[in-house]
Formats: sequence, structure tokens, C-alpha cells
Amino acid sequence: MSESCKFKCYIWELPVRWCHWVNVLSIVTLAVTGFFIGTPFSFGSSASDFTMGWIRFVHFTAAYAFVVSVLSRIIWSFIGNKYAGWREFLPFLTVSGREKMVRMFRYYMFMDKEVPETIGHNPLATTAYLALFLLYILMILTGFSLYAEHAPGGLMHRTLGFMYALFSAQGMRLAHHISMWLIFGFVINHIYSAWLMDIKERGSEISSMFSGYKFTVKKEK
Repeated sequence: MSESCKFKCYIWELPVRWCHWVNVLSIVTLAVTGFFIGTPFSFGSSASDFTMGWIRFVHFTAAYAFVVSVLSRIIWSFIGNKYAGWREFLPFLTVSGREKMVRMFRYYMFMDKEVPETIGHNPLATTAYLALFLLYILMILTGFSLYAEHAPGGLMHRTLGFMYALFSAQGMRLAHHISMWLIFGFVINHIYSAWLMDIKERGSEISSMFSGYKFTVKKEK
């Protein structure tokens, strides 16, 4: 018979937690204002109320905050602790990482009853986060490329010139819109998975994004 001992570990550093919650707030703001930009509707009594102008202003402000947050998280993956490191997002490059991915996949597919304990992110989650960050980059590039069209020949327009070679204006709008729905799908799965792991592992999965601390279990005979 085994006895479970819980150990409190500091996992998520403050910059990681800040980036997480700035991303949450930015994505919600961008999604809500983006819907109005895609299907304009005036709440004002006249055109001089500048309603859609303010919505666009909020959208672009949130976009700049989102860019800073994403770039900060990428930088921190090179200077932060091992749980935030870039290697965590590439578990499939090592044999042990692939083995952990298989064990976690078997648990998600209800093939194994016991959840494999992971101290930081589990390897399947980090693979999903890698795809998510690629979506973030696509959203940022398409969004600012569309924004830069108001000033052809400007600095931003010239910097993003490769995007106009890869996409038409409508193609960028479509990629921007589809990426939003893919992010929504990830968010639903992310909330469910975090809740599930919090219940199964009892390691404070959700609260750790506020405190930075998780509880790990070491089984002793």
C-alpha cells in the first residue's frame, strides 16, 4: 500500500502568469470588438458619435497589448525557469517526451485510468500551446497587415510587405477570422482540461495561474 505526500512547488513565475492573463483579457476584447468591426453597427444616434471609431480604437489597443504579451512570453521562454522554457513546447523531439505524450494520450482516450503526473505542462498540452502560438502569430500578422492598409507605403505596410504577397486582402480577413474560431476551440478545451487535471491530480492546476504554486505528489511505499 502506498501513501501520498504532497509537495508545494513554485512553477509559474510572475511574467508567465501576467502574460497568461493579459492574453485572456486581450483575446476577449479583440473577439468582441472584432465581431462589431466585421459586421458594423452604430449604437450612436448620429455619425458624429464615432461609435465604430471607438470600437476600432479599443480593438487596436488590445492588439498592441496582445503583441507585447506574446513577445514577452516568447522572450521568457529563453530566460525563465525550466517549466516556462522553449524545450517544454517541443516534447516530441526526445524519446522520453514522446513516451510521456503517448501515456497522456492513452489517458485522454480512456485507455488508462491513472493520470500521468506532470509537474509543469503535460507534453500534449505544450504541443497544443505550440500550435496556439503559431495561430497567435498568424493573427498578429494578418491583423496588422489589414490595419496597415490605411497607409500604403508607410513603415508598417512596408515591413509587412511579404504578407501582401502571400495573401489577398480578403484572404487575410478569412485567415484572421478562422484563426479566431480555432482559438475559441482551444479555449474551450483548455478550460475543460485544466479543470479535469485539477480534479484528478489535485495539484491546484487552476489556482496555480494566480499563485504560481502547484502541489506535486510523490508516492512512497
